[in-house]
Amino acid sequence: MTQSPGRVFDEYLVLRAQAGDRTAAERLAVRWRPRLLRTARRLADKNAAEDIVQDTWIGLAKGLPSLRDPSRFPAFAFRILHRRCAEHIATKSVQQGRSAEGADELENVAAAPAADRGSAFSRTAINAAFASLSTDQRTAATLFFGEDLSLQEISAVTGAPIGTVKSRLFHARQKLKTMLEGDLT
Repeated sequence: MTQSPGRVFDEYLVLRAQAGDRTAAERLAVRWRPRLLRTARRLADKNAAEDIVQDTWIGLAKGLPSLRDPSRFPAFAFRILHRRCAEHIATKSVQQGRSAEGADELENVAAAPAADRGSAFSRTAINAAFASLSTDQRTAATLFFGEDLSLQEISAVTGAPIGTVKSRLFHARQKLKTMLEGDLT
């Protein structure tokens, strides 16, 4: 399996950060912040995403010295982010509000004339469709499609067996296809 240059560079930065290089740790944070923020916005409350990512970096800073294999950094980072998002959802009961918000967005997109939807489909319909997925399906789909993690890495992030991850992705694809199908014509 060939690794992308970005992944190799991340591994290098992890090794340097573990050796105490603050500049490498800062570069790693700059490189990973957008990915973590994008995922936090999908998994939890958009308004709380910044705080969740900040808490994630605190966890990463504490746990980075114990990371034995730098190639596992993506799974390590998303695992911590996943836990922080779950904690946020549990304490703020965001999940119920998110479902209602997703349903409202879907109704708005469906009610819009096809000509008006054009580019709105790209962002609004996809966001609404993702919001309607269960938390587990949304997590798996976001990590697989949005962050390009492998099934094994998603399994490590979520703590679910690979078969369960495959099932969540299958059902997420089916639901997304059904919800977005009308917008493709």
